[in-house]
Formats: sequence, structure tokens, C-alpha cells
Amino acid sequence: QVQLVESGGGLVQAGASLTLSCAYSGTIWRINDMAWYRQTPGNEREFVAQITRADGRANYTDSVKGRFTISRNNAGTTSYLRMNSLKTEDTAVYYCNGQGPGGPFWGQGTQVTVSS
Repeated sequence: QVQLVESGGGLVQAGASLTLSCAYSGTIWRINDMAWYRQTPGNEREFVAQITRADGRANYTDSVKGRFTISRNNAGTTSYLRMNSLKTEDTAVYYCNGQGPGGPFWGQGTQVTVSS
């Protein structure tokens, strides 16, 4: 199994920056892609960003392009989501995700609240 643990959420003002981290452990060889999703009350969980574990290719949902950056460490055991120029509409619970055989795998979520 794969375990994912997020950290780094919190309360910030609009325009501020925040970095989320996700630590992967267990049978991480199963993980091909590392991603971040977010969810607000009453809504579906939505894709935010993804990076391939092998070569670091990234893609983003349109609403965060140019503001968020996803990265991972060289060992492929940690992913990061750097969030700049945060907006109130970025407020959500952010979930770390791992995709591959036996997955998808999910973290427990971390709250990000952006105040105006």
C-alpha cells in the first residue's frame, strides 16, 4: 500500500503564497503520477495539478496556471504545490493523490483558507 501525508495548509490573506507538501511512503514504486486535487463543500473534488514521477512533466488546471507550481524531489517521495497570488476562490481542502497500479491513492487532506 501507499501512504500519503499532506502538510502546509493554513489561513492566509489574498495575494499571499503557501506551499503544500505531500510525503509518499510504502510501495511508492506503484506511483506513476503525483497530483493535487481540491474540494469545497457541496462540490466534486477537482483536479489542480499533476507531475510525472519519472521525468517531472507537469500540467495544471487553467484556473491555477501561472500561479501554482507543482514539483517533486529527486527521489520521487515528496511532491510540493507552491501556490502564489492566492485568491479567495482557492479556498478548499487540498488532497494529495498518487496514480498507478492499485491506486488511486489519497491523503487525508489539508485545509487552505484564503481571506479577502
